[in-house]
Amino acid sequence: MLKTFLPYAKKYWLAALLTPLCIVGEVLLETRIPVLMSNIVDIGIPNQDIRYVLQVGLSMMLMALFSLAFGALASVFGARASMGFAAELRKDMFSRVQDYSFANIDKFSTASLVTRMTTDVNRIQMAFMMLLRMAVRAPLMMVMATYMAFQINSSLAIIFLVAIPFLGTSLGIIATTTYPRFRAMMKKFDTMNATVQENLVSIRVVKAFVRGDHEIEKFDEALDELQDYSVRAEKVLAFNAPIMQITIYSCIIAILWFGGKQIIVGSMQTGDLMAFISYVTQILMSLMMITMIFINMVMSRASMQRISEVLHEEIDINDDSASAEVQVEDGSIVFENVSFSYYKDPNNTVLDNINLEIKSGETIGIIGGTGSSKTTLVQLIPRLYDALEGRVLVGGHDVRDYKLNVLRDAVGMVLQKNVLFSGSINSNLRWGDADASVEEIREACQAAQADSFVTSFPEGYETDLGQGGVNVSGGQKQRLCIARALLKKPKIIILDDSTSAVDTATDAHIRAAFREKLADTTTIIIAQRISSVSDADKIIVMDDGKINGIGTHDELIATNEIYREVYESQQEGAKA
Repeated sequence: MLKTFLPYAKKYWLAALLTPLCIVGEVLLETRIPVLMSNIVDIGIPNQDIRYVLQVGLSMMLMALFSLAFGALASVFGARASMGFAAELRKDMFSRVQDYSFANIDKFSTASLVTRMTTDVNRIQMAFMMLLRMAVRAPLMMVMATYMAFQINSSLAIIFLVAIPFLGTSLGIIATTTYPRFRAMMKKFDTMNATVQENLVSIRVVKAFVRGDHEIEKFDEALDELQDYSVRAEKVLAFNAPIMQITIYSCIIAILWFGGKQIIVGSMQTGDLMAFISYVTQILMSLMMITMIFINMVMSRASMQRISEVLHEEIDINDDSASAEVQVEDGSIVFENVSFSYYKDPNNTVLDNINLEIKSGETIGIIGGTGSSKTTLVQLIPRLYDALEGRVLVGGHDVRDYKLNVLRDAVGMVLQKNVLFSGSINSNLRWGDADASVEEIREACQAAQADSFVTSFPEGYETDLGQGGVNVSGGQKQRLCIARALLKKPKIIILDDSTSAVDTATDAHIRAAFREKLADTTTIIIAQRISSVSDADKIIVMDDGKINGIGTHDELIATNEIYREVYESQQEGAKA
């Protein structure tokens, strides 16, 4: 675990080193003060030596001030090191997630990844801060104070040698019991965050269906589960405080009892007992700090494990064996005996033995019922998933021969869920081509039938879209996503049900623009409306993960029952 996390502190090694050094200076000065106090009580006051009292008192004040200065510096350096450590850890986690395939992302829920990058990292940041400060201060203070206590009275100091093993054994039992409970608790955090995220993303649907009360109940259930698991974890930790207090108070009672007897018989001076009690306080404070460290480490261990899972997740799609020399020459696509399973299980495939050839520049329509794996089929083209069996060829080469950025730069894809980002329309469109000129942006928008509504906004292309494009309609969002994909000037463009929110006239204009401007681009259109694919060079009918039929509109009307039924039902609906 240390090998995983320590490299993230490398950039802040100086602050991480200076923190414990400052702590050492603070502790050394702090543990000298009780001895000086003892000298004042046992030497200065009995001899009525005011000068001695003032000199030693001044020394105590200077030591206290320097100790305070060292403590303040330790806080500054510790904060810089721990916050920098957390920032580097989050950067690497975020970067790692960017390299995930769709299959990797499916393994972790979005809410879980958010929790791991926020709550879990915060826990580890706190643990790292404690390691730099308390984990140095507490043991050193305990050792130094115990040493000074032995110097004053070794017989009284033996009391600690009895108490510490008892405390260590108790803490060990608590640690092994609470770790799995805290891990389960963090999973409930994921569930709660998932509920919040889902509700906020879909708040308009919630309000439209007046389901606010239902969502509140669902959130309350998630909170109740989190509370239950938190209580289960804290129940065990609750034993920590009483065990600690029993140990502390038992030590104090024993010291006062035996120390008082030694003063009575004259084998110990009053000042020594006062100093000894000060060292007892320091030792017990150190034990309390060690307890705090222990509690935090138990809690952060579960977080470390969860973060380690993200960092060590094996990415199942990479281009390590691909050649940088292989480029996408054209938009031809071939599926050779392709089968696919989300669970990598040959007995549970969603695509089964797909054989298909698409020539460069062709327009292909794909139609089929819900769950027929239309989207899954096209996601294999840019390697968002890898085929379980068989192979997919693009431009004459197996997709696994390309570097991922080369292949995906050649494929423009408009997903079912149209996603826009915070910022202006212009900045969103430049995702397709960061260096696109104003003319190129307008040309892409004109082809996507988006230019007219964009220019109607007071700020035109600089209009702020808000988070997720909240201030544009569904159809407008689709057209902006199409324009963004067109700006890539791809060899292949895939429209996954991307005109479902536009009217049939606009849909027809978009297809006409594609025929005119994308004559050399392979265009794949997944649609529910027959009218969206009727003029395609070929139409593929999907059914239950298999190709049920391939042909032109007229050929499929004559030969394919599924296609004909869909066409007739839509025609009847249009007449009605």
